[in-house]
Amino acid sequence: MSLTVAIIGRPNVGKSTLFNRLVGKKLALVDDTPGVTRDWRAAPARLAGIDLTVIDTAGLEEAFDDSLEARMRRQTERAIEEADVALMLIDARSGVTPLDHHFAQWLRKGKTPIILLANKCEGRAGAPGLYEAFELGLGEPVPISAEHGEGLAELVEALLPYVPPEETAEAEEGADPADGGETAPVIKSLQLAIVGRPNVGKSTLLNSLVGEDRVLTGPEAGMTRDAIAVEWTYKDKPIRLVDTAGMRRKSRVDEKLEKLAVADALRVIRMAHVVVLVVDAEAILDHQDLTIARMVLDEGRALVIAVNKWDIVTDRAGTLKQIEDKLQAQLAQVRGIPVVTLSALRRQRLDNLLDAVFDIYDVWNRRVSTSDLNRWLAGMTEAHPPPAVEGRRIKIRYATQVKARPPTFALWVSKPLDLPETYIRYLVNGIRESLNLPGVPIRMLTRKGKNPYAEE
Repeated sequence: MSLTVAIIGRPNVGKSTLFNRLVGKKLALVDDTPGVTRDWRAAPARLAGIDLTVIDTAGLEEAFDDSLEARMRRQTERAIEEADVALMLIDARSGVTPLDHHFAQWLRKGKTPIILLANKCEGRAGAPGLYEAFELGLGEPVPISAEHGEGLAELVEALLPYVPPEETAEAEEGADPADGGETAPVIKSLQLAIVGRPNVGKSTLLNSLVGEDRVLTGPEAGMTRDAIAVEWTYKDKPIRLVDTAGMRRKSRVDEKLEKLAVADALRVIRMAHVVVLVVDAEAILDHQDLTIARMVLDEGRALVIAVNKWDIVTDRAGTLKQIEDKLQAQLAQVRGIPVVTLSALRRQRLDNLLDAVFDIYDVWNRRVSTSDLNRWLAGMTEAHPPPAVEGRRIKIRYATQVKARPPTFALWVSKPLDLPETYIRYLVNGIRESLNLPGVPIRMLTRKGKNPYAEE
């Protein structure tokens, strides 16, 4: 069983640094600016043989209205409720502050056990703050340095009393592998990324899909910074949903934090299977939307365009025609990209979106038999033969699919470097239409050499 641990504290005490240290990856954005983390995020970790689910939270603020800080605090409260243990972090170099006292008093009233950590205790500068931490009434503080990895052994000792006992009972159902039985296959989650410009409704869409206020939403643009992943299931199919920061034009991105957030979003796109590009129905497929779409396709990911706020559109037929024209003109290299109209706020047509996601995922994974591929190739070259170079016609001898995700094909060509890009596009368009591969990027590689499948 995994022990769920929430890292809490006031802003800028090193919570995200400790989170990254425990999970062993730089998943959370870290900067000297207070309030970088806004949504809570969870990740698995293993510390000295203990399986952990570590939750990074926003900095605690004394705000109880409808402000962004108050919404962040409510998200942190939810994370504490889900945790088995809360790690309250203080900055030992700054000493104990009135805000630390306030939240320590609040935490003592809750049911979640608290372990007090004094961060930044490397060297002697943190010693006074470490002794001050006894004032908080949360027991003996554990001195650590999240940045340098010091004090983790002491943290393990503090966690041991809360580790659940190992399950020793054998499963009552299912085959035992030791007896020659088969274990159930592991079902991998579909990696689904939600991307788009700021303030188009990405976080609202994620909340509507999972049916809870999992990430912060509001009128403020650029609210999401970290890429927040949520495990979820749709029609018994596991999905890992990832909400990302809004992506503006490069010329408009000048703040360091926004650059880090956009870089994190690009990392999520590279790891995704399917990417949902959320666009605003009142400003459909502008220059930045198309730039993001091309970026997704260049990475070889499957793309679905979600037109949000459809409930406020009056001329729906005209808007759909506008979308079709822009896709035809700007993304002609990938024909058949699915477009779904919806309202994330009103939870309208969300099933249509998810059905489109799984349909395009199947196409993205599709494999074409070698025999079907070469019958298609014979028809294409007969209808429109390759051009001649220096009086000799280029010959395409053979084709095969070398991989899926995205569908990638190799052609054995007599002069691969001389085959024009226009002819390759002709083949890509033909394979998309003839072999039913709409809406996904297709890669066509040219190779020189004998047919590897020919008989010796």
